[in-house]
Amino acid sequence: MVMAPTACVPAEVCITKSFDKDYYLNNSHSLQLSNHGEDDLSQSRLAAKDLVLNVLKKRAAEVNTDRCAPGEEDPFYVADMGEVYRQHLRWKMNLGRVRPFYAVKCNPDPEILRLMTQLGNGFDCASKAEIDLALQTGIDPSRIIYAQPCKTKSYLRHAAKVGVKQMTFDNADELYKIKACFPEAELYLRILTDDSTSLCRLSMKFGASMDVARQLLELAHQLELKVVGVSFHVGSGAEDPKAFLKAVQDARVVFDQAAEIGHELHTLDVGGGFTQDTFEKFAGVLSDALDMYFPPHIRIIAEPGRYYVANAFTLATNVIARRDVQDPEEPTKDAYMIYLNDGVYGNFSNIIFDHQHPEARILTCASQGTVRAPSEDVAYSIWGPTCDGIDVISQRTLLPGLLDVGDWLYFEEMGAYTRCSATRFNGFSDNHEVIYISSEAGASALLEY
Repeated sequence: MVMAPTACVPAEVCITKSFDKDYYLNNSHSLQLSNHGEDDLSQSRLAAKDLVLNVLKKRAAEVNTDRCAPGEEDPFYVADMGEVYRQHLRWKMNLGRVRPFYAVKCNPDPEILRLMTQLGNGFDCASKAEIDLALQTGIDPSRIIYAQPCKTKSYLRHAAKVGVKQMTFDNADELYKIKACFPEAELYLRILTDDSTSLCRLSMKFGASMDVARQLLELAHQLELKVVGVSFHVGSGAEDPKAFLKAVQDARVVFDQAAEIGHELHTLDVGGGFTQDTFEKFAGVLSDALDMYFPPHIRIIAEPGRYYVANAFTLATNVIARRDVQDPEEPTKDAYMIYLNDGVYGNFSNIIFDHQHPEARILTCASQGTVRAPSEDVAYSIWGPTCDGIDVISQRTLLPGLLDVGDWLYFEEMGAYTRCSATRFNGFSDNHEVIYISSEAGASALLEY
């Protein structure tokens, strides 16, 4: 089943687009996941890729770059809510004890937040704006954790006003601040972890060392503040599952210290770091560690972000210019510099901020009709539209077709840390169209609720 946009999305976030719903209903390949097995999820994901590609092609075919008005050939997304739903099923199969609190910063798309609410998830927020976005979905404030160890005073007062009590801390000054602004808060001590193998290291900025954890717990007790849990984060895009084991072991020590001081802790927040490719391996290590060190009455929450949305968004971009150059690796062959209407200051900000390497694929190639055989691949460097030399998407990539101005490329796995960190540098828009579909009937039913 495929759906048109199910809600009015604020214009400053994105522009939704209606399309021929009957066409997509008749050409969908949705699977009912009866047993929710891994094979079912894999088959459903493969069928969904074809569906997304069809939507991309149909939308691109609507644009005539020789006649269109300014901006009509702008980049656009296809967002598959069915992929988010499948990821949730994977989570339930592998980490059923752990309740997800979606990391809003990763992708604050209103439709994503609405689906998270319907799935029963909570939200990890780091600012007033993110708290307000979460509350706009209609959830109870108890389903939000203000997981920012160093908070703005006015934001603290706002959290108190709207009833968001759960929040993290990792230093003494934060405790004094909370005492003054929100003494009724429910606090989680964020501890330091080893994230040396993670894609984005967070321990460089946040987390109390084990040497000072007890001192902070004692200070909180003296200030008559309520510490209810421990949190950690092994780093975004973590690569070593043993980091979870060590962090859980350290959290157990802090739980015991807190009990000795007089705190009654009831929740462990295991943070994020989960990715598509390594999820089962990480979940297995984490699940075993939780069962070993924390009895069933302890509530476990997590803060997944990219795990849910990275694969759900596919970006299409238009080729706006081309230059003939010499291929530095094969000087006897032609190569080209192509310029897209999106770059690292826009939706490809994940290259700069998230260490990603988006892979270009050909969506349309008018000069060829069809793409070439692999043996005839053409070398390209791919550039963004701004007048800055760092605005490069790929230094060298091989594609099976001779691209020209007006052709389209698409990039998968563009749902995490892309739109949310885009800018309007050089006057290019960050207000790009999103076409929402669902390759899973379960997600459609939730969003139509």
